[in-house]
Amino acid sequence: MVRARAVYVDTYNSTSGIASTLDLNVDSKWIPEVDISYFFSKNLATELILTWPQKMTVNAGNTSIGSIKVLPPTLLLQYHFDGLPVKPYVGAGINYTNYSGVSLPAGVSIDNGSWGGALQAGVDIPLTGNMFLNLDVKKVWMGTDVYVAGVNSGSLKVDPVLWGVGLGWRF
Repeated sequence: MVRARAVYVDTYNSTSGIASTLDLNVDSKWIPEVDISYFFSKNLATELILTWPQKMTVNAGNTSIGSIKVLPPTLLLQYHFDGLPVKPYVGAGINYTNYSGVSLPAGVSIDNGSWGGALQAGVDIPLTGNMFLNLDVKKVWMGTDVYVAGVNSGSLKVDPVLWGVGLGWRF
């Protein structure tokens, strides 16, 4: 199965250390997403979620102080329920987030990657033939350490909830 989705990245920012003092946060935004699912059986599948590096605005409070590019491929193991007119599923897996294109004030930097868990629930609604309307929600844990003048000064956790809608095709 292949799906194309529009996804709203609803960030749930939390910070520690100087990042907390500065009220660092990342804006929420819409992004494109593509996923590829391979079914081992009618109920068990694995899904690889992909996009390209997405530019996210970094703020201190309500003031933009720069941007980062975020690339968050995610691999999930899913269970698909059958016997219903719609096809609900749940999933759990792992996310690796790569941070690049970092444009922050002089002397401020971040780690260039992080690992975190991911949870998912969704439903495929049959439209016609092998085409589905897809509704999906994911929780992804992602964050990075913040460095000021080379010293670890806290962390910024983005931990978004991803709300998706799109089309899927099963082959």
